[in-house]
Amino acid sequence: MGRRQHHTQRGTVNILTIPLRNLRRKLARSLLTAVVFAVGVASVTALVELSKAVGESLESKLAAYGANILVSPKTETLSVGYGGMALGDVSVDIKYFKEDETLAAISGIHHKDRLSAVAPKFVLLARVADTPVGVIGVDFEQERQIKSHWFTEAGTLSLDSFGLLAGSEAAARLNLAPGSVVTLEGRDFTVAGVLGPTGSEDDKLLFADLHALQAAAGKVNRIHFVEVAALCAGCPIEEITAQIGANLPGAEVKAMQQVVKSRMMTVDFVKHLAFAVSGVILLTACVMIGLSIFSSVNERKNEIGLLRALGFSKGSVFLLMHLEALLLGATAAVIGQAAGFAASGRLMALLDLGEQAAPTFDPLQFALVFVGVAALTSLASLPPALAASRIEPSQALVML
Repeated sequence: MGRRQHHTQRGTVNILTIPLRNLRRKLARSLLTAVVFAVGVASVTALVELSKAVGESLESKLAAYGANILVSPKTETLSVGYGGMALGDVSVDIKYFKEDETLAAISGIHHKDRLSAVAPKFVLLARVADTPVGVIGVDFEQERQIKSHWFTEAGTLSLDSFGLLAGSEAAARLNLAPGSVVTLEGRDFTVAGVLGPTGSEDDKLLFADLHALQAAAGKVNRIHFVEVAALCAGCPIEEITAQIGANLPGAEVKAMQQVVKSRMMTVDFVKHLAFAVSGVILLTACVMIGLSIFSSVNERKNEIGLLRALGFSKGSVFLLMHLEALLLGATAAVIGQAAGFAASGRLMALLDLGEQAAPTFDPLQFALVFVGVAALTSLASLPPALAASRIEPSQALVML
């Protein structure tokens, strides 16, 4: 009874110590294999962290390049036709929002932290030198956040209470230049600058301070619509539009789906590319692990045959080879993740992704990567471990 227990304990010790002894005996090859796999894990870790930072950077920059949600009052339209000819749709009445209540309602939604800009608009149709032109009253600070592509020849975009910014086409049509005076609703506005061509409707319009234009038109605290720029990668855009709609029952909230989808496609492309490259790197590393174990099996056929002759079962031999691969994988996982975090921090600094872009240690991510690498090494070691378990004791005698 005591002899059997002693034999069992010795067999257990052998199963646990033989892989370590073999890795130490073939130290150069073991280190090379571990380094190759660690480089693969480090590359994957760095790519994942870098893709997060690049995705967030792209998201914030794209969100600053235009709005993706339009909030406007619900209006009733009447289809007009006569004598079989359709004359088009006509709005029955023009409604306004109350500026203070509307902005408070939008800023009070649950996902308010996902809103990068809330830009109210007041629209005035005017005549300048007998030429009709649209004038848009804007909150210049908010407008600049969704119109970062605006520029003037002077390089500045300052706008005082009674200043105007003229679109390139509007300025050419109305013969406007910096310093020109435009009278709107009995008040004089001075052109502060001419916007460079944008290729959008902005080229045909004049832009004035929101509150100054409201006062000139006698519509204080009234706005026609609101443009919202939402950071939509963190939560579905539909949730934000639904929350705004719930806070503003009399409003029509539209998500500009094409804008949202194009932004999401850009951000998702970066992330998917990183995962694809990571998969190729890990696959290559797994092949290296498998080849290393196969080479070890071929070199140790005599030793494995002796182990079988001494009473080791096929399962024990399989476990020995399996443990050898797991030890390599576990070592590579720890070293690789540490190196990957360090490398990703340097890469973010080199790419100038912003001060907020820095790798953050996530224990759950570390554990998942560790388990994933262990699973991959286990799969990679299956073929050579199965080959080793099929070696019969007689092969050791033949080789002797």
